[in-house]
Amino acid sequence: MKQQSYENHTRYNPLQHFIWMPLAAITLISAIVYTFSAVKNGEFSLSTFLLLALAILSALAGILARMYGLALQDRLIRTEEQFRYYILTNKRLDSRLTIPQLIALRFASDEEYPALVEKAAQEQMAPNEIKKAINNWRADEYRV
Repeated sequence: MKQQSYENHTRYNPLQHFIWMPLAAITLISAIVYTFSAVKNGEFSLSTFLLLALAILSALAGILARMYGLALQDRLIRTEEQFRYYILTNKRLDSRLTIPQLIALRFASDEEYPALVEKAAQEQMAPNEIKKAINNWRADEYRV
């Protein structure tokens, strides 16, 4: 497996990104077009409404599942990074750091982590800036 770095750290879930999302978008757009056509032609019925409702619900279900999964991963990463900082420095993590900053900081090696945490908090670095400032990349193979 290729070593993870800033250039290649993003990951895709093929079923989510290349099958479900395109199919959900196509289904939703088709249901909307069909509904407008049915209304225009005076053929709107319960089955037309149900088709549109199911298309909306299936798209929302997938979006919400993705959002909830990412929110849970964010909370876990925050907890891991708080614990990691405490183990390395015997101090609590700076409360000015945001969750997106902590998510970016997880890639820093233990050697550069404490200094980068301080810099990120003081300068309010953007997550992308933090990732670019990392010299010794620590891979995260579990985040999707």
